[in-house]
Amino acid sequence: MLELIRRRLLTALPTLAAVIILSFLLMRLAPGGPFDGERPLDPQTRDALMAAYGLNEPLHVQVGVYVWRLLHGDFGPSLVYRDFTVTDLIARGLPVSLTLGGLALVLALLIGLLAGMAAAVRAASRTDRVLMLIATLLTALPSFVVGPLLVLLLGLWAGWLPVSGWGDGDVPHLVLPVIALALPTSGAIAKLARAGLAQVLAQDHVRMARARGFGERHVLFVHALRPALVPVASYLGPAAAGLLTGAVVIETVFALPGLGRYFVQGALNRDYPLVMGVVTLYAALIILFNLLADLAYGWLDPRTRG
Repeated sequence: MLELIRRRLLTALPTLAAVIILSFLLMRLAPGGPFDGERPLDPQTRDALMAAYGLNEPLHVQVGVYVWRLLHGDFGPSLVYRDFTVTDLIARGLPVSLTLGGLALVLALLIGLLAGMAAAVRAASRTDRVLMLIATLLTALPSFVVGPLLVLLLGLWAGWLPVSGWGDGDVPHLVLPVIALALPTSGAIAKLARAGLAQVLAQDHVRMARARGFGERHVLFVHALRPALVPVASYLGPAAAGLLTGAVVIETVFALPGLGRYFVQGALNRDYPLVMGVVTLYAALIILFNLLADLAYGWLDPRTRG
């Protein structure tokens, strides 16, 4: 297991560095700038601001300065939120995004595994076909479609739940965004769990367990479930990445003060340090989630640890 972690870190660090450098260059090469407002600044003021934030330096110098600051835990000042550093904004938005993404992942796993198991134990039945049809529809519907639909149905028409805002992080404000973020991922997990479990249930060791007189519940949870979850474990890394990127839209739709909302506002206002800070943090989290998924994969299937 330690060897697996070492190998993943050897590839993760260069990947993170490449993401940071490429994102930095793309942000600088995009048209427009942080000081290009509706009322143009006079040249002297603009030049002074560019010099104050180091934006008048060559690109390679700016990249080097940014990476050096990043190594010391400094994401730089925000160009739009003048009273806050990027670190302050991340500290305010990260708990919201992690709460939203974590709850959505738990809900997606719960729905997906239950639906996949119910379909697999009734393979080729009507229940199997209906559940897989629903899973396919959920997978095809992105979160930015599911979110407004839930707002319309459960918020505006039924009036059961608030449609925007964070409140104090109370449950009613979390229900709609968590469901909207979780449903597409739950469909993919259900299909993977169904395929993996149906394949394992047809293997010889499961037949042997049944022949020895074990009940179906014992066979399912003791002999079949762990190897059947290997495809789901391999999907957890991309699933976590999808939930992070999907949260950008969901936080905007539901007016949640998370990192996604800061990212959108920073991109619209060309707030380079804010966008780079969120991109860097997202990239690091995605790499971490993929590492955790690899560890879960290795625990479920020890043959892959080598």
